[in-house]
Amino acid sequence: MKLIIAYIQPERLNSVKQALYERQVYKMSVSNALGCGQQMGYQHLYRGAIEEVTLLKKVRLAIAVNDEFVQKTVDGIIEGARTGDIGDGKIFILPMDECIRIRTGEKGPAAIG
Repeated sequence: MKLIIAYIQPERLNSVKQALYERQVYKMSVSNALGCGQQMGYQHLYRGAIEEVTLLKKVRLAIAVNDEFVQKTVDGIIEGARTGDIGDGKIFILPMDECIRIRTGEKGPAAIG
């Protein structure tokens, strides 16, 4: 079992979801995130003052998968999120020791689904 965490551009979320659905990956958590990386932010004029924005809006996906779905999930995220520009995002794959479904008490790979 693995926990896949991906940070992507907000406007690419629908493309990523569609690519994952095509690979039969349906369960995910999505949250808004702020971060900085190689993009290094931008400057804009606000009420006559130049403001430097270094934390950019991103979307964070957390997807728990069984081992046989890891590569499918990574491929789906890459297919949906890649534009070829700086700031497309990052994917982190972490080992997951245990998963428990609260409703039924199932544990391990069966709890992920």
